[in-house]
Amino acid sequence: MAFSSTGFATIGAAKRGNAPALYSYSTTDTIATVNTEGYFNDLSDSLEVGDLIYCVTSTGGTAVATLVYVLSNAAGVVDVNDGTTLANTDGD
Repeated sequence: MAFSSTGFATIGAAKRGNAPALYSYSTTDTIATVNTEGYFNDLSDSLEVGDLIYCVTSTGGTAVATLVYVLSNAAGVVDVNDGTTLANTDGD
């Protein structure tokens, strides 16, 4: 699938200084699709290098939470890192 703005929201963005912004994004796409270069191109005017995106994606119908950050944003092409997936364990 492609990026859908309906799943994207701003959690916090600095009005001044160099602090990265924090966003959330929910999709039925896999994280492998979401972290592909160009997936977030529709947001190239908003995203800056270092911004964080908390992604809730899907793998075989199971939700997966992954934190990615913007590696580059040049000439309208946005690339995020592979991300750090939050453990999906419950020990009780």
